[in-house]
Parts: sequence; structure tokens; C-alpha cells
Amino acid sequence: MRSNAGFTLLELIVVLAIVALGYAAVAVNFSSGNDAMALKAAARDLTSGLRYVRSQAMLSHASATLDFNLSNNSYSLTGQDKIYTLPENIDVTINTAKDELHDGLAQLRFFPDGSSIGGRITLEKKSHVQEININWLTGHVTLAE
Repeated sequence: MRSNAGFTLLELIVVLAIVALGYAAVAVNFSSGNDAMALKAAARDLTSGLRYVRSQAMLSHASATLDFNLSNNSYSLTGQDKIYTLPENIDVTINTAKDELHDGLAQLRFFPDGSSIGGRITLEKKSHVQEININWLTGHVTLAE
């Protein structure tokens, strides 16, 4: 009598198909997570820049701005020559005082006492959203998801 040790070809194919489906599901979750991570990193960098500008205004006893170019998702900080860029696939919306918007350039201004013109910056990438709020009275910058 012969014993039936081992697996049939059909059983091996079914197991490999199940494993392939599992890897595909994991890959989809990782790509979605990458979008969220890139958006969070951009929001944190921008928040850091705003906080830097606020501190510069208070230290120098003069107004300081973060100048955001909406046409190419770039911004610069008062007192620095470097231009920072956000990925092009991130949509940026800035709500601030009308006087601070000029031809695709938005200025987020901080005053020597730490106060600000206030505003909100919304960053969107696919279904993910990050929101940066600037309190006009205190100039406090917060990052909300």
C-alpha cells in the first residue's frame, strides 16, 4: 500500500494565490500610508517655518513674514535666502487677510509682540488633510489633523 504524503499541485496553487492576495492588500495599505506620511512631513515643516518666523519677529522687534508662492508650492522665511518647496501633488489653500494676498503670493505676517494677522493653511493630498491654524491675537501656530 502506498501512503499519500505531500501536497497536490492544486493545493499549492491555492495557497500561493492566498499569499499573493495578502501581499497585494499590504502593498495597498503601505502606499496609502506613504501619502499620509508625506503630507504630515510637509505640514510639520511648514508649521516649523511659521514658528521660526514668529520667533524672529519677537527677537528682532520688527515684523516678519513667511511668503508662500501658491503657483509652485514654495515658501521663504524672512531673513533667509533659502526657498523651501512642498511636493507638487499637495494642494495648498491659504486663508488670511486680503491685504496679504498679491498675485499668487500669500504673506503670513507676525508682529514684534508675537501676534499675527492670523489665518489657516490647509494641505490636501488625495483623501488626507492637514490644517495649520495661526491665532491672530497670540500668534500661536497649531497643527491639526
